[in-house]
Amino acid sequence: MDDAALQDRYAPNGICFGCGPSNAKGLRIKSHVRGDEVVLKWRPEKHHEAYEGVLSGGAIGTLMDCHSLWTAAYHLMKRSGADAPPTMVTAEYTIKMRRPTPTDGEIEIVAHVVDAAEDRATVEAELHAGGKVCATSSGLFVAVKPGHPAYHRW
Repeated sequence: MDDAALQDRYAPNGICFGCGPSNAKGLRIKSHVRGDEVVLKWRPEKHHEAYEGVLSGGAIGTLMDCHSLWTAAYHLMKRSGADAPPTMVTAEYTIKMRRPTPTDGEIEIVAHVVDAAEDRATVEAELHAGGKVCATSSGLFVAVKPGHPAYHRW
């Protein structure tokens, strides 16, 4: 697995709640490339719980959305031979909660691209905790062009 997180390498001043390294109150995820997959390891805290011992569904959604977006951005960057990933936004995503996600240990999200075009990619991901798949997701992520409010966010 590559040591440098994609967010730290390509968007060190990012302020996104889920993935911005500069957002002191955010989740500050760290996505790492591992072969054809992108992997996130993250440890929830008590204030991320929906109820005793279980991670909030909103936190799960944010984790899977941001991590999948970075998976798509990295894939499009590599595919085009660019030096930096395109700035992307979420066009759509769905999450299936398979079982409660425990907060008493580290969680891992593994994501991979299942379809891609020049300016978009579809990513599937699984969230693992306590040795089980607790959630799955699928999303479509699109590169934005000048004039879009997110264009200069990285």
